[in-house]
Amino acid sequence: MEIHNIFHKIKDHEPTVLGSEHLRKFAVLLPVIEKNGEPHVLFEVRSSEMRRQPGEICFPGGKIDPGDAGAKAAAIRETEEELGIDAGRLSDVHPLDYLISPFGMIVYAYAGYLDTTEEDLVHNPAEVQEVFTVPLSFFLNEKPRIHYVSFEAKPEKDFPYELIPGGEDYDWRARQMEEYFYIYGDKVIWGLTARIIAHFVDVLKKQAEE
Repeated sequence: MEIHNIFHKIKDHEPTVLGSEHLRKFAVLLPVIEKNGEPHVLFEVRSSEMRRQPGEICFPGGKIDPGDAGAKAAAIRETEEELGIDAGRLSDVHPLDYLISPFGMIVYAYAGYLDTTEEDLVHNPAEVQEVFTVPLSFFLNEKPRIHYVSFEAKPEKDFPYELIPGGEDYDWRARQMEEYFYIYGDKVIWGLTARIIAHFVDVLKKQAEE
């Protein structure tokens, strides 16, 4: 292959996350509603009948389907389905940072304004056990607790140590994952949901400083 052909082939390439075609793709939406004259963040408690993470606190969201126009469309669709609202209730949907988990998935997060009250929501009982809100001011004033989970590298038995410098004594770097926690009354908001909230608050605070 000639050199000019190499760069002709890559000049229009749109960069993405390397290996993203093998990641499961999800989209979630952080809903903000007005309650008692101030902004609140709306959360779901996953149904105890759910196969994955029953009873945990989360945001509306789910897997991006082939029929979705994109991650944003998936986040909106899932929010409508899980909370029983129509599209006209949701506005100002904007992207936050996306996250790649060590468990083989990429999560696209959005925040949006939900023009409704808790009482007007007709959540899907197959997926949502209950909904509740937390004043945004709580998160603006409360730092999350951060704990760590360590991952150990364990090469398979047939790993070709002879092909790498150091062989079996190769210094594999241990990985730590931060787990965020917010405690609000009897509610424990942790994991990915807490991480997204912390990021959302960071964005708001940075914008306020500019």
